[in-house]
Amino acid sequence: MNEKMERRAFDLTGVEVRSDENKNIITGYAAEFDKLSVPLWGFREKIRKGAFQKSLETNTVKALWNHDTNLVLGSSKNGTLKLWEDDRGLRFELEPPNTTWGKDAMESIRRGDVDGVSFGFEVEKEEWDTTDPNSTIRTLVEVQIHEISPTPFPAYPQTSVGVRSARQVFEEFQNQQAPSSKYDLDFEMKKLKLLEVE
Repeated sequence: MNEKMERRAFDLTGVEVRSDENKNIITGYAAEFDKLSVPLWGFREKIRKGAFQKSLETNTVKALWNHDTNLVLGSSKNGTLKLWEDDRGLRFELEPPNTTWGKDAMESIRRGDVDGVSFGFEVEKEEWDTTDPNSTIRTLVEVQIHEISPTPFPAYPQTSVGVRSARQVFEEFQNQQAPSSKYDLDFEMKKLKLLEVE
């Protein structure tokens, strides 16, 4: 995976599973704007409206089943995955294939067994607000989105995978700051090791 690639997970909100003209359709939101994330590794995060817009005009985005590149559910290239921004967030409409994993995805989402969605992205522009040293906020201003993935076990921040990704982002930010404003990285490293043991 690209070293600059990050993933963020959300509850699968506004989800609807339906059949239209012999097509199975899954719709919902892959991300919501201006909502603070749970605490990540030393910061919280939100997405600004318009963050995906430029990327949606140029990138081919794939929908994958549980992040598995062998189980493609749709693609923006052929229109089986449609993504657009509205006032609430990044909305998607997915037409899964008539395959075993496509049918499994439909049924698992319909039943509520799969209730998370994750998106993979690279940051083009970001802003950091360190006004409150106990609550650093990262705002994603512009991102390149590469994939969305309905998943039963999304990489929430408290998992080791999510923590490592967020830790790298925060360390890069801290390395750009004056030494006097650096976060207590030793303390966060201890927390990370405890998470990895669990």
